[in-house]
Amino acid sequence: MNRLHLLSITALALACSACGEQAALNVSDGTDAKPQLPAPNKTLLPTVNIAPAKGWAEGEEPTAASGTQVNAFAEGLDHPRWLYVLPNGDVLVAESNAPKSDKPFSLKGWIAGKVMSRAGAGVPSADRITLLRDSDNDGVADLREVFLENLHSPFGMALVGSDFYIANADALVRVPYNAGETRISATPEKVTDLPAGINHHWTKNVIASKDGSKLYVTVGSNSNVGENGLDIEDGRAAIWEVDRASGSKRLFATGLRNPNGLAWEPQTGALWTAVNERDEIGSDLVPDYITSVRDGGFYGWPYSYFGQHVDERVQPQRPELVAKALPPDYALGPHTASLGIAFGQGSALPAWQNGLFVGQHGSWNRKPHSGYKVIFVPFAEGKPSGPPLDVLTGFLNAEGEAQGRPVDVRLDKQGALLVTDDVGNKIWRVTPAQ
Repeated sequence: MNRLHLLSITALALACSACGEQAALNVSDGTDAKPQLPAPNKTLLPTVNIAPAKGWAEGEEPTAASGTQVNAFAEGLDHPRWLYVLPNGDVLVAESNAPKSDKPFSLKGWIAGKVMSRAGAGVPSADRITLLRDSDNDGVADLREVFLENLHSPFGMALVGSDFYIANADALVRVPYNAGETRISATPEKVTDLPAGINHHWTKNVIASKDGSKLYVTVGSNSNVGENGLDIEDGRAAIWEVDRASGSKRLFATGLRNPNGLAWEPQTGALWTAVNERDEIGSDLVPDYITSVRDGGFYGWPYSYFGQHVDERVQPQRPELVAKALPPDYALGPHTASLGIAFGQGSALPAWQNGLFVGQHGSWNRKPHSGYKVIFVPFAEGKPSGPPLDVLTGFLNAEGEAQGRPVDVRLDKQGALLVTDDVGNKIWRVTPAQ
């Protein structure tokens, strides 16, 4: 056994020994417009609590909320991540994973890679978008075609007129789309580069403005709290606004550690996002959140969290930035890894039309586990108005293994809720119980 291998095993063992730290609060205590935020609990090594990826046994499925039922819309996918529903009802899914990192070798990075692999995130990226069509409206896709391939860790998608946009890990690109076609052979044209590199957070999402003139693109940070140097964070931890006609872009909002989901709130027209907050200061910190996004707003990362709660690990500090850090609208619990969001307007689920569906992927940095489910946050007058409700649960089995992990949520043309599952390699479909 060589020295590097021995050091790696030793470091992994040490990391596992740090699992003694555990939550003193319930997830619900960190869920609200004003969550409980205890003092940081920084340990020598971070808490590591992996839910090993197992997958679903034949005939197993998540547990749907009372009054609803769930079925597999599509199976046998390759790490399905993000969804987009075309005007004709065709469902697109980005089958994707992280691009190869250009970060120099480190033991911490090696351990992180092993953690991600055990959690089901270590597979190579398929780098494609697949089209699924339910031609007989029975709730199961009966046509599957490779819609677009040879991409670079694709994630978010948006159609404006006949232009179809894809947010790759390193650039926003577009191809022409004709209604009803099932495969695009055109070479993607670059609209604009996106910050890339080490890719601590590689996922990029995109949404179009209501008039189609602007595109909004999420870019996550390249570190947990700037530990790789703040120079490589230039343009990251942000939402960019891209002018569709010229491709020019400007920073729309900053200080958002890892924004993923994007959606327009139906009553106010405000842009909302879901953000994964920082790790390694205890199981009770920091709550992930959903928030409306203010043009020019700064949301704290890396200097502070949930408004102006200073993170003392970050040096030097920027008190002038902390002073203007905006608190997010609503916390979703610590380490829930909340990703995809979709407003319920038009849902076929009558009780869940005024509010927001959220896919919670689950994280490795909390003991006990949090997330690993789909929730619904009720809204009133354009803001969260009550505690979340469980929509789809049962992704963890009794042994703490991940049978599946929810990622994105989207309403299909019939108003059913679609949910990607990148461990089960399925898309689930939630409808009213019959």
